[in-house]
Amino acid sequence: MKRAALGDGNPVLFHQTVPAFSIPEWAAAAGYDGVILDLQHGELGLEAACGILRSIPRENAYAYARVGSPDPAPILRLLDSGARGIVAPTVESRSQAEALVAAAKYPPTGSRSLGPSRPALYPGDSYTEAGDRAVSAIAQIETRTGVDRAEEIVSTPGLDSVYIGPADLAVSYGLPGRGDWDDGPVREAIAYLREVTSAHGVTLGIYCGRPEYAAGLFAAGLVDYTGLGIDLVLLNRAFGDTIAGLDSARSARSTS
Repeated sequence: MKRAALGDGNPVLFHQTVPAFSIPEWAAAAGYDGVILDLQHGELGLEAACGILRSIPRENAYAYARVGSPDPAPILRLLDSGARGIVAPTVESRSQAEALVAAAKYPPTGSRSLGPSRPALYPGDSYTEAGDRAVSAIAQIETRTGVDRAEEIVSTPGLDSVYIGPADLAVSYGLPGRGDWDDGPVREAIAYLREVTSAHGVTLGIYCGRPEYAAGLFAAGLVDYTGLGIDLVLLNRAFGDTIAGLDSARSARSTS
């Protein structure tokens, strides 16, 4: 995520795990700024993700994809289809961050192959320079090791952003695998990563489960953006709330 693209706001994205073209459209209509297509944990395959990216307006700066590894082959396909950011999970070293940058950026910063497949994807006098400005290389830090090595990771030339995975980070500290931590080592890690990313001009994001928690992080200036919710989790919540509205009526019928 480019600092210039953030403007004065705090972009809110969601994680998409199912191969549906309509979900980003509904999310955008509700007020979300963008999406993180999850090719790591979700049902999304490469072909479906590339199709969804092509359905998102080119000017959307927050059409992101999280890959399973910094393998340049799928990253290249995703970028040529219009991804504006690549999130690489479990980055724990400078070499992993460098591999991400190499796959996401054109030479001389990286080694991305030039093969434009969407018209006017990167408008500008220099397609490669415009592409590097438009695309964000995002290292996901989600382990204690990643936090301990944050300085070497964040200082990687060409890295644009860090994205915190709080549940896995909690597990690495011996805590339950959940997010939205208000205290303890995960919260301390958030504050530390804020210091490191600010020092290097790199933005910071985090996955959140509750809007009030995300609002608190924004108010405290701890993060620049958030991934708020996962499509299946949001659907599960809506299903539960909807059917719960009938519980009393169903119980009354069963006892009558």
